[in-house]
Amino acid sequence: MTDPKTLVQEQLAHNTWGLLGTQGYVLGVDLGSYGLRIALIDLHSRTYRSVSAETPDSTPQQIMEHAIDVARQLLTESGVAPDRLVRIGVGFGGPVDPQRGVIRLSTRVPGWENFPVQEQFEQAFDTVTLLENDANLIALAEATFGIGRGCDHLFYMHLSSGVGGGMVLNGQLYHGATAMAGEIGHVIIGYGWDGVSKPSTLEEMVSIQGLMRRAQTLGLSTNNLDDIFGTHPLAQQVVTETVSLLAMRMAQIVALLDPSTIVLGGVVVRIGGDPFVQAIAQQMQQFIPPQFARPVRVVSSLLGFESVVIGALAMALKSLQE
Repeated sequence: MTDPKTLVQEQLAHNTWGLLGTQGYVLGVDLGSYGLRIALIDLHSRTYRSVSAETPDSTPQQIMEHAIDVARQLLTESGVAPDRLVRIGVGFGGPVDPQRGVIRLSTRVPGWENFPVQEQFEQAFDTVTLLENDANLIALAEATFGIGRGCDHLFYMHLSSGVGGGMVLNGQLYHGATAMAGEIGHVIIGYGWDGVSKPSTLEEMVSIQGLMRRAQTLGLSTNNLDDIFGTHPLAQQVVTETVSLLAMRMAQIVALLDPSTIVLGGVVVRIGGDPFVQAIAQQMQQFIPPQFARPVRVVSSLLGFESVVIGALAMALKSLQE
């Protein structure tokens, strides 16, 4: 697997980012997808550096203060004065309002509702700051630096403790009317695995907990995702059902958005591996009517744990071109 740093620096060497794209620095922040991650791009030398830290188990304000402290430390260690920053991009694991720069909701930590992330970073660094949710940023990261680089029409689906999505259309991150585009995990898709319970969302069925619940109903009790992708016949049934369900949803995405690439990511995809992704891709093609059939790449995400912070950098860089 190619190192994310190498991928970013290769693209930086071949791209220009507007009038400000050859000077100063751009900071990226991932507020907690896999702990705290901060990354810095030097626009002159076209280099990338990142650091990670644990996210404090505390209040949103304390998490924010910790993130700002880690960012300041990275700048100091890199010999960069804060006034050399030209943009900051921030990613968050939940719905956000990018226009107002505030968090809408966090399902993990209470108290983030209407939290002014953009304002606090701008006050700390006196630099224009942009805020976006993590799935959108992974889509942008993969389209800019990762497996979908050079692709103008890409959809990303994240399969983990939650299910989310993001899309890049005509080379731009697409938000929709209220910045909620891509929230495919919250779409009602049927009446649960048993076919008789209350209407269920895609997230309720194919998130980590959804897969565990399905295994439980079949008679396989486990809290280990590796078991779901193991050799037990009941686990294999769960995977077979999940592949069909995701293939149908992705065929609908192809019909609706006409992407050239679909990227799958998250811990479910990492553990399922290439056989899981390839099985989904093959079934997806079967669900597309012959008159509309065409090659659509279905691939695993490439940027791994740094994908959100790289997406935050990509968002900041693209803003320099506007």
